[in-house]
Amino acid sequence: MALAARLWRFLPFRRGAAPGSLLSAGTSGSRGHCGPCRLRGFEVMGNPGTFKRGLLLSALSYLGFETYQVISQAAVVHATAKVEEILEQADYLYESGETEKLYQLLTQYKESEDAELLWRLARASRDVAQLSRTSEEEKKLLVYEALEYAKRALEKNESSFAAHKWYAICLSDVGDYEGIKAKIANAYIIKEHFEKAIELNPKDATSIHLMGIWCYTFAEMPWYQRRIAKMLFATPPSSTYEKALSYFHRAEQVDPNFYSKNLLLLGKTYLKLHNKKLAAFWLMKAKDYPAHTEEDKQIQTEAAQLLTSFSEKN
Repeated sequence: MALAARLWRFLPFRRGAAPGSLLSAGTSGSRGHCGPCRLRGFEVMGNPGTFKRGLLLSALSYLGFETYQVISQAAVVHATAKVEEILEQADYLYESGETEKLYQLLTQYKESEDAELLWRLARASRDVAQLSRTSEEEKKLLVYEALEYAKRALEKNESSFAAHKWYAICLSDVGDYEGIKAKIANAYIIKEHFEKAIELNPKDATSIHLMGIWCYTFAEMPWYQRRIAKMLFATPPSSTYEKALSYFHRAEQVDPNFYSKNLLLLGKTYLKLHNKKLAAFWLMKAKDYPAHTEEDKQIQTEAAQLLTSFSEKN
């Protein structure tokens, strides 16, 4: 703006004349006095009125450009501030267990280009799909919707560990609707994105936990699915309960008691490994975990049932 002010100061206005009036006066003057007598001093650079108008328009153009820059920068700052505000609201609703309110908030911004907003929308869509009152038809729509949001988040920012994590989760969910062949084929992609999420943020307990679930799932794969996998792939995905256990423990070390399902799966994995003492320890922790969400309540029930079933056998 300083340069614009200096240009404005040197424009050839008459004392006391307004810029708008001078512009029109200069125009009419150039029409009325075009004779040879007026060309002596300006015959190289052309008509003096034209010169003044050109200088004025240049200054105005510069001022306009600077104004545009200021407005554009202000708009970017405002947009960034708005996204930050939305993310704060979203995180508050998520921590409060307000699943449907969170989904309603974020779907207003589903056309956003912000990766942080998009992966949260993927998570919210999936969480609504998991609610017991969601119909099967709605659940399927939400699962595919969640995958689309997660995919867009990853496209916008491949350095986002959360985008990798939620893309893998949503891709896994979609497998439930696309058959065993697609599910096994996607397993390699899912594992790759979980590993990338852990690489980008080794302190994210959830990503580590999910890698444990991947190992647990393929450790307990039924024999008929293993046979199909061997028919489809030269080296089908496989894992062990020991590997799963190592990830669940690692997640617990990063963030103790962060998730009721991690406690439950520690108990279930120890059951698979025939260690009932440690199984009982972790299942009790899962049963006593404070229920903040519908999933926590379901996990409390499952943990209690498992404890009852193997205590009766003893």
